Amino acid sequence: VQLQAYGGGLVEPGGSLRLSCAASGFTLDYYAIRWFRQAPGKEREGVSCISSSISGDAGSTYYTDSVKGRFTISMDNAKNTVYLQMNSLKPEDTAVYYCATRPECAPRFSDNYWGKGTLVTVSS
Repeated sequence: VQLQAYGGGLVEPGGSLRLSCAASGFTLDYYAIRWFRQAPGKEREGVSCISSSISGDAGSTYYTDSVKGRFTISMDNAKNTVYLQMNSLKPEDTAVYYCATRPECAPRFSDNYWGKGTLVTVSS
């Protein structure tokens, strides 16, 4: 069982990146998938979440206020991959980004499993 986030890199302010979260050994669609990030010296911050196809809010997406209108989360079932399209990036988006499985997106649930993160640096 493995969950891997990748696609990070260095981008100028206003630029775009697409992060990928690939799973092996299990089917992503059976879980809610949350992207969270952690910047140096700061606490972990939830960024976005997509509900599983078997939950009551199947396919619903959620975003923290600071990324609404700029980030889009999506799932490709055929590729067993969740994406985070990040547009209009700002320096404050700089962080290591992780993807995690959880039962549902609702805050009362916790992340179950996450793998290595991918570093996003927004700088000119």
